[in-house]
Amino acid sequence: MSELLASLPKNRDPNLLVGYDTSDDAGVYKITEDIALVTTADFITPPVDDPYIFGQIAAANAISDVYAMGGKPLTCLNLVSFPPDKLSSDVLHKIIEGALHKITEAGAVLAGGHSVENDEPKFGLAVTGIVHPKKYWSNSNAKEEDLLILTKPIGTGVLLNANLKNLVSPGAIKICLETMMELNRKPAEIMKDFQINSVTDVTGFGLAGHGFEMASGSGVTLEIELDKVPLLDEALAMYQKGVTTGVNEQNRKLTKGKVRFDQSFSSQLEEIVFDPQTSGGLLVSLPKAQAENLLRALRAGGVDSAVIIGKTTKLQGMAHVVFK
Repeated sequence: MSELLASLPKNRDPNLLVGYDTSDDAGVYKITEDIALVTTADFITPPVDDPYIFGQIAAANAISDVYAMGGKPLTCLNLVSFPPDKLSSDVLHKIIEGALHKITEAGAVLAGGHSVENDEPKFGLAVTGIVHPKKYWSNSNAKEEDLLILTKPIGTGVLLNANLKNLVSPGAIKICLETMMELNRKPAEIMKDFQINSVTDVTGFGLAGHGFEMASGSGVTLEIELDKVPLLDEALAMYQKGVTTGVNEQNRKLTKGKVRFDQSFSSQLEEIVFDPQTSGGLLVSLPKAQAENLLRALRAGGVDSAVIIGKTTKLQGMAHVVFK
């Protein structure tokens, strides 16, 4: 998609503060000196059979893009692809009910939506939020010698696939689903009291892919200590059993030559950084002097999984992300 967009004529507007150039999480458009719109859309296929849980995960996943920009979500539109000849209207009702639960929790409102008939169900949201034009976050403003905080553990992709094969324990899949249903509202609100340089939410491109986007846009290298990256229960064990996802290899190819492993890790541990996340956490870059205080504030606020996982350095040749 980035290559396709790069080939199109530029549609310039000085009020467009963040567009698609940096592969950011959402667009930001200035309306007044005090208000800018944050706009995004995202939809997914069902990660689980339960339609109510599916709706919650899809909504949390879409709304997260607004939080990653430092914005406050206001309105949501349902994006529905549904096979009415295969699934009952009760299923769709449960999906939207689950989404509405998360929309309400986020302090936003459901304003409508659009649906199409399709053989495969898909669901998501178009979300509009607001942010101050001088206080939004982007994924392309990390500074050298920042520290990096990750607010959620990774491993949802392989766990969801392994669950289809009945390889994951009930306790592990329960934690996985709870993690995906959790909004990024709490960490985003806490972070507003700190000097945040750069933020992205870790989703389909995995930690390596979204880390690369942040590093590339900022002109730095992310040095990540792999043993400090929080993992969901049994995620590594699933890779050790030979389970993977159809996206891991794509994520490797997208970052080929840009991601480096500085020591000999097991192939399974390497795979975890390419694992595609659904409704993942926030990857935050901020000055070293503030990182420990933010970490304490996050944990005091109930963001128990938040961890300092590394730092930024001067760009190291072609390597934008180095796992140490």
